Amino acid sequence: MTMAIYVIGDLHLSLGGNKPMDIFGEVWENHTEKLILGFKDVCENDLTVLAGDISWGISLDEALPDFKFIDGLPGKKLIIKGNHDYWWNTVKKIKQFFAVNHINTIDILHNNAFIHDGAAICGTRGWFLENCDGGQNLKVYNREVMRLKRSLDAAKSSVADLIYCFLHYPPVYKGYECVEITDMLSQYNVKACYFGHLHSKSHGLAVQGTYKSVEYRLVSADYLGFKPLKVQ
Repeated sequence: MTMAIYVIGDLHLSLGGNKPMDIFGEVWENHTEKLILGFKDVCENDLTVLAGDISWGISLDEALPDFKFIDGLPGKKLIIKGNHDYWWNTVKKIKQFFAVNHINTIDILHNNAFIHDGAAICGTRGWFLENCDGGQNLKVYNREVMRLKRSLDAAKSSVADLIYCFLHYPPVYKGYECVEITDMLSQYNVKACYFGHLHSKSHGLAVQGTYKSVEYRLVSADYLGFKPLKVQ
């Protein structure tokens, strides 16, 4: 049985808090209902990568209703960290939290890779080049580059036929580029890279199409109309 791979970023859920997304425009009105409709073509054995900015919760407990909502959507899910995922903790603590709360369809893409229907799924949060001005920002940037390398190395050591990369931050957009990341994706023969973070007018900043032999696609939820994009 073929098992499809999907991706969508920036769900920005707030079912356990008070962060209504419609203040960012009418496109966000009733966006949880739009997500339910958007997932209707996803099957039980399919996998959807959630490319960061998943929940506005500032702790795992506050984010629990959002994880319950995601767990109830069809198929399996992999999550990566976004810049607004303040609930993020160690992988061990997140997995323990999921187990205690009977969340069974969500796993974590962090310093690792997953194989799904012959394809390797790699990724990390990423970082913006213009934030890389020395000090703490430089440390974060270098850490994200190393996390991506670990993920890609795990993919290379597998028997996967294809490698897909999923990031929260775009590694290249109009006027900026994280060369260490774009070069790495090309060197590892990544087929395609999917990223989120950009919203509203910022959609126009996205670099999409083939760049350095890698296909780039924007997958922010509002850009996709809250329907996951099918990768393969």
